Amino acid sequence: MSAIVGIYYPDNRPVNSLHLDHMLKSLAHRGPDGAGAWQEGPMGLGHGRLWTTPESVHEKLPLANKTGDFILTADARIDNRNELIATLEITDPPSNEITDGELILRAYEQWGEHCLEKLLGDFAFALWDRRRQVLFCARDPFGVKPFYYYHSDRIFAFASEIKALLCLPEVPRRLNEVRVADYLVSILEDKIITFYREIFRLPPGHCMTVDREKVSIHSYWSLDPTHDIRYGSNEEYAEAFHDLFREAVRCRLRSAFPIGSTLSGGLDSSSVVCMARKILAQDHSRGLQTFSAIFDTVPQCDERPFINAVLAQDGLKPHYIPADRLSPLTDLERMFWHEDEAFYTPNLFIHWGLYKAAHQQNVRVFLDGLDGDTTVSHGLSLLTELFRAGKWYSLIMEIKDLSRYFNRSPWRLFRMYVLRPFTPKPIRQVWRVLRGRARPDWMVGTVINPYFASRIGLTERYQTLLKGHLDVAYSSRENHWRRLTAGLIPFALEVADKAAAAFSLEPRYPFFDRRLVEFCLALPPEQKLYRGWTRIILRRAMADVLPVEVQWRRDKSNLAPNFTQGLLAFERERLEEVILNNSNRVEE
Repeated sequence: MSAIVGIYYPDNRPVNSLHLDHMLKSLAHRGPDGAGAWQEGPMGLGHGRLWTTPESVHEKLPLANKTGDFILTADARIDNRNELIATLEITDPPSNEITDGELILRAYEQWGEHCLEKLLGDFAFALWDRRRQVLFCARDPFGVKPFYYYHSDRIFAFASEIKALLCLPEVPRRLNEVRVADYLVSILEDKIITFYREIFRLPPGHCMTVDREKVSIHSYWSLDPTHDIRYGSNEEYAEAFHDLFREAVRCRLRSAFPIGSTLSGGLDSSSVVCMARKILAQDHSRGLQTFSAIFDTVPQCDERPFINAVLAQDGLKPHYIPADRLSPLTDLERMFWHEDEAFYTPNLFIHWGLYKAAHQQNVRVFLDGLDGDTTVSHGLSLLTELFRAGKWYSLIMEIKDLSRYFNRSPWRLFRMYVLRPFTPKPIRQVWRVLRGRARPDWMVGTVINPYFASRIGLTERYQTLLKGHLDVAYSSRENHWRRLTAGLIPFALEVADKAAAAFSLEPRYPFFDRRLVEFCLALPPEQKLYRGWTRIILRRAMADVLPVEVQWRRDKSNLAPNFTQGLLAFERERLEEVILNNSNRVEE
């Protein structure tokens, strides 16, 4: 996690170095190890350094290649270093002195814009091609690293955070009402717009070229829902998953500083911690620190039996954050400053506390099991698939086992995954009206003013953005693909990036390893749901890695009671003031 900024004037005006300085100073929290800038005529690049990897302590960006034809600034971690070094036949300097930025430069020298097909890892970068007078920018497949930009006929500017763009006098501060409307009804499928009308984000898996004439954006990577993987046995699937997951964790342990990880006691974070512990056990010079939220006064949220089962293994140094003593509005003003935009994430205050504790332990690399559910998939759409294939006995057995293991109503499962998908749409609409639910799903439970929604054209926007996603997903893979490509993922990653940046941390997500995600999507549905066990391949693959009670746990704590108690205990006076005495502000 570093800071990148840049300015390009298509009309050939020289860049004012003070503007680059102001942008970098606004992002000083992302680059506590120093900053650098490069400028030549109409192009200027800047970088704020946060050292994380052993190689990064040698790195000074912006960096030019030997001929001076290409200049790079990057917020990047490249995971397939050995493969790239071998393919590019780099022998000088030694591999442990080759920085990730240098690898990107060498890859661009070799393959041009096709270099993105060769890079694995999390990155956002901009490369000035001096020969072509073109700026080439790219962002990683899932949007772990942020990239915002503004452009007009007179200027193109980019930065890791919006606040840096707002330092420039040419960048307007105009509210984007469309984004406000999207936010109020929880539509996140527009992966480009921001709350600022003329400021945009480069979508995940996309790259951009900028020259005097135009700005061009195109996708360089997308998930293929037709790819299929077939092995001969469950053991072969589990072994393949194990190897991929191990590599996804291993390549994210590259750090010159203490390494931390969140540990909630759930299947995802526990898998990351236990795998990391196992890998680090081979390197006695490094250990792993874990950071767990605990809830003494809200026991229904407390996961310590599962956390302690993980900690019973050697090689872990635990830290506990009493999250029930934190207000959900803790540091809210500071959070808003870092986030630049309105955000959801009601439990961000818990992660804020975890990040703060990690920072106090000099941790810079923070592992997170975020959204392992989505990557592996619970696979419940297998029920729809079984019904459609006429496999009644298998369907009944799956519903029966799901109901038994996860305490779910069999009728509810049947209604959600069989009855609803196969009921004709007109009948579903009549049923909704009869039950008093005539409003569309996206309007239910929202606070949006109907006049405002109409003025924005929200109904038409909703139908356009979710075209193809509103129809029934008749297969497990289709449902899995929709979840993996939903706008919620880059939204959550951007919120987490900026919260971690407040504490000079780089969050790393093994479950968002591109190879692992592609593998999981291509799996047969019975490797996701089998005889009532969701995420079955992860459970099988983590045998001898996870404690048994975590490997086969069936439930997951709901943190809503802690949120409610926190508001009532710490913020009652403020809430009463807003809701009872100033309700007109909410209504507006």
